[in-house]
Amino acid sequence: MLLNYIKIAWKVLLRHPFYTFITLFGISVTLTVLMVITSFMDHLLGSHYPENKRYRSLYVTMLTQTDSSRNSRSQGPPSFRFINTYVKTLQTPERVGISSQFSFANAYVNGKRIKLNTKYTDADFWRVTDFEFLEGKPFSEPQIKGGDRVAVITDKLRKEYFEDDGKSTVGRDIEIEGLRYRVMGVVKGSPVTRLYTYADVYFPYTAPKSNYEKGQMRGNFVGIILAKTPADRQAIQSEFDQVIGRLPASGEESSFHYSQFVVKADTYINQFLTPFFGTDDSKKVFFYSIVGVIVLMFMSLPAINLVNVNVSRILERASEIGVRKAFGAPARTLLWQFIIENIFITFLGGVLALIFSYGIIQLINQSGWIAYADLTINVTVFLVSMGVCLVFGLLSGVLPAFRMSKLNIVDALKS
Repeated sequence: MLLNYIKIAWKVLLRHPFYTFITLFGISVTLTVLMVITSFMDHLLGSHYPENKRYRSLYVTMLTQTDSSRNSRSQGPPSFRFINTYVKTLQTPERVGISSQFSFANAYVNGKRIKLNTKYTDADFWRVTDFEFLEGKPFSEPQIKGGDRVAVITDKLRKEYFEDDGKSTVGRDIEIEGLRYRVMGVVKGSPVTRLYTYADVYFPYTAPKSNYEKGQMRGNFVGIILAKTPADRQAIQSEFDQVIGRLPASGEESSFHYSQFVVKADTYINQFLTPFFGTDDSKKVFFYSIVGVIVLMFMSLPAINLVNVNVSRILERASEIGVRKAFGAPARTLLWQFIIENIFITFLGGVLALIFSYGIIQLINQSGWIAYADLTINVTVFLVSMGVCLVFGLLSGVLPAFRMSKLNIVDALKS
């Protein structure tokens, strides 16, 4: 029966090319926009290079201190000392890596300035991430402890600084801000949207200007906690909360007197929203709800327009409906027929949208608008897109189908 409904839908599409064009155009444009947005959100929040383990990671990125009146607060990343003392010592995680927020520096080649984003890390940073080393290897803990001036650079910086002279880059010196560093390795760069891994050059945290010895609670570092399994993240959060709960709640930092401080080990998406909504989970739930309503409205508006097209298309088949009802076809059968037909048509539009989305995504990746952009239509994006197609097909098909299934037999046969 399902196959017969699809065959009928295909014949109807071939019968009126103009209606078919209008329907497929409306569907494909809407779904293309949604697929590109979904791909970008997956690129921004999903587990991708070099943060392939993000799905089983927690992040310590923000520490908020509040005064006794709850009217003033001081907020920023934690210090290296804080992470090293209270996060690195956790027993539940597989490993904890530390990296700084990226900062800026300059290098010069033949009088030309190269603007650099720099990052200071520990040795475990390279173990909680999945950087692809094109040459060499990361700096080791003994090198960090010894204060060796070593660095890991990206393939982009290798090309700009050493100008692809064909020689191995490992062991060569690179001068940055007047200081010479020995290149230990070359990695494939991280997209700029991955704030905790993106940089042009990576230094040990003991390198000059890292400020890792700062004794305050707040500084310029983040902790990346790698759990053994995704299920372990809740246990890590509980252990972390217990450790933080034993610390004095009040104190003074940078002339700011605080009576309460809040710091969490949280998932990437939650800590991504923390700067906007703080630690109030109810605000985050409200944000998710608003986003859901906006997406539903975005799908509903073109779906409402398509309702009129679908009604016109189905009205032309009134005589067919009348004959089927005269031979005893129940309203439920007719209802499902038109819903399935509309879903089939929507999925055809979805196929076109996938093709358009792929072209747009390739354009974005190759344009250089986002450094090392790797937007894709992966399994997650594909399944979300197909789910959207199903919802869209139902939104634009239920009302016309219900109206036609209730059509009076006599009126239908007169049409």
